[in-house]
Amino acid sequence: MMMQRTALLMPLAVEATLVAQQQRGMATLKAISIRLKSVKNIQKITQSMKMVSAAKYARAERDLKAARPYGVGAQQFFEKTEIQADGAAEPKKLLIAMTSDRGLCGAVHTGVARQIRGELAKDDSNTKVFCVGDKSRSILARLYGANILMVANEVGRLPPTFVDASKIAHEVLSTGYDYTEGKIYYNRFKSVVSYQCSTLPIYSGPTVEKSEKLAVYDSLDSDVIKSYLEFSLASLIFYTMKEGACSEQSSRMTAMDNASKNAGEMIEKLTLTFNRTRQAVITRELIEIISGAAALT
Repeated sequence: MMMQRTALLMPLAVEATLVAQQQRGMATLKAISIRLKSVKNIQKITQSMKMVSAAKYARAERDLKAARPYGVGAQQFFEKTEIQADGAAEPKKLLIAMTSDRGLCGAVHTGVARQIRGELAKDDSNTKVFCVGDKSRSILARLYGANILMVANEVGRLPPTFVDASKIAHEVLSTGYDYTEGKIYYNRFKSVVSYQCSTLPIYSGPTVEKSEKLAVYDSLDSDVIKSYLEFSLASLIFYTMKEGACSEQSSRMTAMDNASKNAGEMIEKLTLTFNRTRQAVITRELIEIISGAAALT
């Protein structure tokens, strides 16, 4: 009786095993097919983003050429007057991080945040950070959240204008933080595939008035110096925003191009894996059919 039951259960077990193998092979093919389709969709998205970034980069490069005289003119005043911070008084520094709210552009924002983080690691007691863009805030808030003075959001969605720079400069001067010296950290555009994290110095009104070579310029009272410092700060911020926007678009274009290439390589590997798996499933089914036919004869 036991032998008869075993003889009846053996074909059922073999049939169940064959069905499970077929289902496992079909599930693998289905999973590979779904992943292949998703990678192809991602490649379409990255290619579209590359085209959009290329168009925005061309516009940003044209705007940068027009904005560079603002930055050069504002820098020449500080260079010719040879302004230096007062060494006797306790220095109070202000660091302005020029980033944006948008990502997917390589290490553009990370480089600026890394430079500021290194400066804060030296002395964070008398140093405050003004973040232009949410990316720098999210990076610096982990370790130096108490040093963040203010954050300017909604940066990077549209091309920066002088009105935006004027608003940021007004907020910097209206914070109530009496800094003696400061720096603007930004990405200086060099070429389509390269940029460099640079700094520009900024000074407060009392520090500028103490300069010995300020007498080169005639009829400069405190009101004129204050008005000029407001305009020069807005000019420097406008110039660095244009430099950062051009660097960001070029880096995003390069990043999306690399992502499209990586997606293409993954599609080739998945296609090869899919074909091999399908051929293995077909071969196994043929072997099972032939073995079953041979067993019946």
